[in-house]
Formats: sequence, C-alpha cells, structure tokens
Amino acid sequence: MKHQLVLFLSFFCISLHGVSQIVHDTIQRQNDASVVVDDKYREDQFYVSVTYNLLANKPSGVKQQGFSNGIHMGFIRDFPFNARRNWAIGVGLGLSSNSYNQNMLIEGSDEGFSYAVINKDSISFAKNKFTTYLVELPLELRWRTSTATEYRFWRIYTGVKFGYVIYSSSKFDGSIGKLKTANIEEINRLQYGLTLGVGYTTWNAHVYYGLNPIFDNNATINGRNIDMSSVKIGLVFYIL
Repeated sequence: MKHQLVLFLSFFCISLHGVSQIVHDTIQRQNDASVVVDDKYREDQFYVSVTYNLLANKPSGVKQQGFSNGIHMGFIRDFPFNARRNWAIGVGLGLSSNSYNQNMLIEGSDEGFSYAVINKDSISFAKNKFTTYLVELPLELRWRTSTATEYRFWRIYTGVKFGYVIYSSSKFDGSIGKLKTANIEEINRLQYGLTLGVGYTTWNAHVYYGLNPIFDNNATINGRNIDMSSVKIGLVFYIL
C-alpha cells in the first residue's frame, strides 16, 4: 500500500507539472502573438495540495502509526492591491480530506463515544484511523515576483484557513473485530490554523499549523481532555 501511495503521488505530481507546463506554453504563445499586456492580471486561481498530517499535543500513550495524509483542493480569488500587482489578498473556498492513523480507539454506542489508548499487549490491529472531511475558507496575504508577462516566479503566501467539518468517521480493523463509527460528536466542527506556502513556479512547500484542538472538551482519555491539534506539511500546486 505504501509503495502504491508513493507511485500515485509521483504520477499525480508529474501530471500536475505537465498541466502547468501546457498552460504556461499556451499563455506564452498568446503573449508572443499579441503586444497587448493585461495590466489587470491575477494569479493562482485554483490549488491542489497533498500533505502529511501530524498530531501535536498527543495525550500520554497516543502515537501515530503508518501514513496519515491529507488532500485539499479549491479556488482562490486573487485581489491585487498595489500598482505592480505583486501584493494581493486571496480569498478562497475548498474541500479537504484528512486521515490520522494512530493507536487511539474510538468506539460509538447509544450512550455516546468513548476514547482509549489501545493496549498493544492485548489488542493487535492492522488499521486504526479517524478521518475528517471539511469545507474550507483560506485567507491569504500574497507576495510574488510575477508580472503580466512572466509566469515563472517566486511566491510567499501566508494567512489563515478556516474549516468546517461536514463529516467524520473512525475505522478499526484488528483482533477484536472491525469497528466503524461516523459523525463523531466530540470533533470540533470549526477548525482553523495558520498557513504558509513558499516556492517557485510549480513546486511549492505548504504548511498548516492548527490553532484549536481537533476534539472538544467532552472527549477525554482517563479523565483528561484530548487536546490534539493538526499540523500538515506537504506540497501545494497552483493553477491559473
């Protein structure tokens, strides 16, 4: 599975690079064929991001296991605010899927949800993860070295991203059977954090640092709140 994921991500990145190159070449030919320069140009309208998801502030005994990934995509409206148009505000709307593989068992019943660290001496498992699906609103302050005729440039985009959890689930497959839950009540519906994107042309590093916990105060392990937050590190691809 790990090799398949690496192969998929490699193919995905190469495909995006090819699309970006085709778009660039098409725009360049259009510019060469015309002397008209668009002095009202905008940048980076669509984005696709692949991240490795980390859990910060984990309760005692909770550990991540396996590969936790995130897939993010959406549209951002670019609002330049200076004459050169290399400074802008970006306001967007997107969708996000995030999985977290770890050793915290989430069980649902008529009385609600319970949380516990899996005792590896008595319980073995092949899969244990929870997943969140969000509608996201990114807000960015954008700086770049682009011009109306230059489509290869450096960029630094920083800001905040708000997310609303529209669905969540947990899956366990191990020695005590298969357990599945949906719409975990204690997950905070509103998620928000700081973002940073830095790079040149197609390849851009992306970081998200969650500012609030994934779970609310009703989620506890041994009487203590589960204050885990999300940190996402990966690549983001921008497409005009």
